Amino acid sequence: MKKIAAIDIGSNSVRLMMWADGKTLYKQIDTTRLGEGLASSGQMKPEAIERTALAVQRFVCQARAEGASSVYAFATAAVRSATNRSQFTDRVRKLCGIEVDVVSGEREAELGINGALGKSDGGIIDVGGASTEITLRRGGQTIYSRSLNIGTVRLYDVCGRNFGRLESYISEQIKGYGEVRADGLEMRAIGGTATTIAAVSLALEKYDPSITHGAVVSFDEVDGMAREFSAMSVEDVRKVAGMDVRRADVIGGGCLLMAKIMNMLGVQSITISENDNLEGYVLAKEEV
Repeated sequence: MKKIAAIDIGSNSVRLMMWADGKTLYKQIDTTRLGEGLASSGQMKPEAIERTALAVQRFVCQARAEGASSVYAFATAAVRSATNRSQFTDRVRKLCGIEVDVVSGEREAELGINGALGKSDGGIIDVGGASTEITLRRGGQTIYSRSLNIGTVRLYDVCGRNFGRLESYISEQIKGYGEVRADGLEMRAIGGTATTIAAVSLALEKYDPSITHGAVVSFDEVDGMAREFSAMSVEDVRKVAGMDVRRADVIGGGCLLMAKIMNMLGVQSITISENDNLEGYVLAKEEV
């Protein structure tokens, strides 16, 4: 059995996927907040670079110990938008001996929709830590794809947990998507914000991707979560059934961003997908 590992270096977390025989064996996550403070400084903090590079090193070592014949690592918004991106990629190269593929926003959107939908029609909303992608496919053709530099960590850096500021800032920023509707398309939502929304909706005592995958969540529920979480203390948010405690401080902004995008697209519900850009990346690399 040929094993492949892929590591997604995001703005909020680093994720490892082990893959074999055309399917995902498992995924693991380490929340390192690489994009912390990036919105104000334009640079990744040295301590964020170090803890994230060490997380990548741990995942590379784990993958190799488990017999992965190929180990891929790719980075998204935090690294591609930072003026000191080479500091991070050089550090990972020194620690692990691997090259980090820094993907563009357009490429990230392509990886996300291919991972979530394969070749099927539909759309994705990928709320990340420092960027958010919307991609729509109809008749086998991508009819819309855009990535904006707005995400949960960036929102937290700019607005904190102030609902009024978040609402105003998000409304202004998403104008960058232009006039776009998803009429008649099933929309999938991928990424940590989406899977947390599913876990909270289902009130899971223990996170289980086999349960969250395919969960359908309405606009009203997502909007309600945004308002509820923003009004609660971070400590109380952590106690909510299904909550990823590592996201408790940023989840309110993430839910509000998701809700506003759903409203913009004319979408009444989203289907949560555990398959995402990690699967998309391996499919592209291995051409399977």
